[in-house]
Amino acid sequence: MDKIVDKKKSPRRRLDAEAARELILDVTERRLVELGPSGIRLQEVAKGAGVSHPTVLHHFGSREHLVRAVIARSLRRINASLVEAIQASSGDDEKLEGLIENVAGVFEKTGHARVVFWLALEGHRIDSAEARLFDVVDAAHAIRLSRKKTSKKPTREDTARTVVLAALALVGGTIVGSTLLENAGLGGDARTSVEFRRWLARLLIEHLDA
Repeated sequence: MDKIVDKKKSPRRRLDAEAARELILDVTERRLVELGPSGIRLQEVAKGAGVSHPTVLHHFGSREHLVRAVIARSLRRINASLVEAIQASSGDDEKLEGLIENVAGVFEKTGHARVVFWLALEGHRIDSAEARLFDVVDAAHAIRLSRKKTSKKPTREDTARTVVLAALALVGGTIVGSTLLENAGLGGDARTSVEFRRWLARLLIEHLDA
């Protein structure tokens, strides 16, 4: 039996439907980050949220649906923040480099990268309704077009591949980045990871401008 102590744990309370749903999602998300999908037990979630087990079932129906609801909410939030940050960057190199670092920081702080990997390993498919990477590509492509000084315009397909490459590097880097860097002889401390992400940002910018 796991020993997670939930900071929001409290006696059962009466909440309106939306508040109860959000509280259950908050508790489940913390457990996902700590334990992965296999650590989600509806009775433990209910206890941590201060609601009854039937309340959890009423809102989500099953453990499977609860896990999917949590990751969908997390991905929507990340997606929205990415689109907002890209649109606010105005294509400035320094801000684009900062964007890469900020995304990495969010993944490290929230543990969402681990959750994505855990879900993938358990066979959960993340569909476009949960992670609208399409919107991120559109935002990135608009910035890319605004930076082009020549008549030949890049294709959206190329921008999409570049965004996917960056996503793979950032998600994977959060989990095994320091180990791979160390094994490659580059060092494995936090400074090395930051330097790698700056290098990655410059590489991406060079490609997007090529």
